[in-house]
Amino acid sequence: MYNKNQLCEKIRSVHKDIGKCGIDINVEYGTDNKAWVVHLRKGNLKLKTYLEPEDANICMDGKHCIGLVMQISQLKDNIVNMKYS
Repeated sequence: MYNKNQLCEKIRSVHKDIGKCGIDINVEYGTDNKAWVVHLRKGNLKLKTYLEPEDANICMDGKHCIGLVMQISQLKDNIVNMKYS
């Protein structure tokens, strides 16, 4: 089994610009919906997405990270393209 720090590092390993271009990441397990909650922050902008444990497990097991990559890519693109309000 893995923890939130390991999942966070895995996300950073496949998305090299997260954490380096002003985009901060935080990961936590949501017990209410039984899914990983991935928070991205850029300045005052904050977005989150829910990552199904099955997708995270497959990626963390070294099989493939397609679900994780696609979902985090979409979230990252959304926060990069948002305008400050």
